[in-house]
Amino acid sequence: MRGNKNGYIIQAGVIAAIYYVLTVVLKPISYGAVQFRLSEAMTILPFYMPEAIPGLFLGCMLANIFGGLGLIDIVFGSLTTLAAAYLTSKMPNKYLAVIPPILLNAFIVSIWVSKITNMPYVVTVGTIGFGEFVSAGIAGIILSTVIERVTNLYKH
Repeated sequence: MRGNKNGYIIQAGVIAAIYYVLTVVLKPISYGAVQFRLSEAMTILPFYMPEAIPGLFLGCMLANIFGGLGLIDIVFGSLTTLAAAYLTSKMPNKYLAVIPPILLNAFIVSIWVSKITNMPYVVTVGTIGFGEFVSAGIAGIILSTVIERVTNLYKH
């Protein structure tokens, strides 16, 4: 039992670190009203492994500290990621698993990003939604296909 708990914590930590590094290293495209977070491809991981849920939450929280959108993004952006990760873990297949991060980020994160950037909410939903579609949707499906082929890790 102890080995499993340690393995869970280690895997969550690795996921958090990778999410953080990918987001911060690619800072110019990772933050703001128009964002393409390559790290969002990892939002497919809760479909395969529960340890990705806290890993993505922590990675997002750490990355948002450096995002420049303030405490609201650190707290509520991270909670949005946590909710999306949980919902992703409950999806019946990988194609539906990419929907929670796309929709939640597009509609919830846009609430404060639109106010901070002075862009209309509807426009911000579109730009963040498009970025999520590319990074969480397309890149997430590509990542899941690689994971399945390399590890034989199929959920269903």
